[in-house]
Amino acid sequence: MTTSSTLPLVAVDVGNSRVKLGLFTEVDGKPLPQPVRTLDIGPDAAQFAQVATWLADVPVSQPPWWISSVERRVAGQLIGWLRDQGTNEIMMLSAPDLPLAVTVARPDKVGIDRLVDAVAANRLRPAGEPAIIVDLGSAITVDLLSADGAFLGGAILPGIGTAARAMHQFTDLLPLVDMATLDAPPAPLGTATAEAMRSGLFWGAVGGIRELIERLSVGQATKPRVFLTGGAAPSVAPLLSEHAEYVPHLTLAGIALTAAHQAAS
Repeated sequence: MTTSSTLPLVAVDVGNSRVKLGLFTEVDGKPLPQPVRTLDIGPDAAQFAQVATWLADVPVSQPPWWISSVERRVAGQLIGWLRDQGTNEIMMLSAPDLPLAVTVARPDKVGIDRLVDAVAANRLRPAGEPAIIVDLGSAITVDLLSADGAFLGGAILPGIGTAARAMHQFTDLLPLVDMATLDAPPAPLGTATAEAMRSGLFWGAVGGIRELIERLSVGQATKPRVFLTGGAAPSVAPLLSEHAEYVPHLTLAGIALTAAHQAAS
């Protein structure tokens, strides 16, 4: 149980293209703790000033900051900014900090966001059942949890937006298509170049995820539950199966749960 001195806390997910923050005032929410407010900013240090406004009634220096990062440069800049604000309680998470069994050979080489997602998914996963976690960000990760909750590994493929930028950068005539907003799946039949690219990017990702889920499910005693998070997850989740569930703040919740675990240790 988290002591009152650790709350509120700020959970930070530093990704390759975005920095996402969540303010938590409790960590006992069922099935997952939920942030009372969130902020999504770019990786430019100039945007850090938005954090003070976002916190409003909570001084930046007051709560402990728990950071999961796959982007070392941005994380370093954020930590420097926090220290300039007088913040002393800053925890940068690594694999040994997490309440999670990791069976791969080098847990320290696994993206911490994948492991934090697994911490949260273990709260959602029915006891004795495996789970698959799909995180759709700059990269798409598809990871498997065993029936007893151990992280077994998974697969990594290009994110939809990353693939769109690569197609534009490494070809002469293909345009840069905006895949940031995916309120609804694009039509499979594209009648112009940009439409065809959107179709291929989106449905190619969906097909890859489907195939990986099917192959990771082989040999499991029960069909794994599938939890999706990340920018494109709301559009993708309904296309997979009745076992797929979109979880908006999976990563932030995993960070908050890790903070609670550390406080109780």
